[in-house]
Amino acid sequence: MNVAATRMIALLRGVNLGPSRRLAMTDLRALLGELGYDDARTLLQSGNVVLTASSGGAALERRLEDELASRLGLDTEVFVRTRAELAKVVARNPLANVADNPSRYQVTFLRRAPTKASLRELESAELGDEAFVAAGREVYTWHPDGIHASPLAKLVGRRIGGTARNWNTVTKLLALAGD
Repeated sequence: MNVAATRMIALLRGVNLGPSRRLAMTDLRALLGELGYDDARTLLQSGNVVLTASSGGAALERRLEDELASRLGLDTEVFVRTRAELAKVVARNPLANVADNPSRYQVTFLRRAPTKASLRELESAELGDEAFVAAGREVYTWHPDGIHASPLAKLVGRRIGGTARNWNTVTKLLALAGD
């Protein structure tokens, strides 16, 4: 499906988290330029890209995954949202009343809404003070004691997948997409 040129946010899963999944953002921007996305901008070193595209989100996801694998040897999933979709993610902010530290508040971006079975598994887990809200293709999670030792973060990663960004990154991407 072709759409008018739209500001898009592409989130690469698992980039620069370990020694085997390294990707320099200069290499990523160069690749995107070669593909015709001359306005591509990256944020941080974890595979966050803002660009303008005339293809829909699913087509852009497939294209970027294919090109990253064939040209840079990086097999990874890419999750795309339009600027308008990301604005709704930020406006929704369902854990605003408890998530008082944006570095411990995450949004996990998915291709499709999580299954009822996976959500039941999250609901039945011992989460302590952690909290989550699923809304469409996103799962918002609050980790008051940090993300690295979080049972909820591990469970979301194993049972739901996707790629997570903390609230600071999500709001910075929205601002960058508005430029």
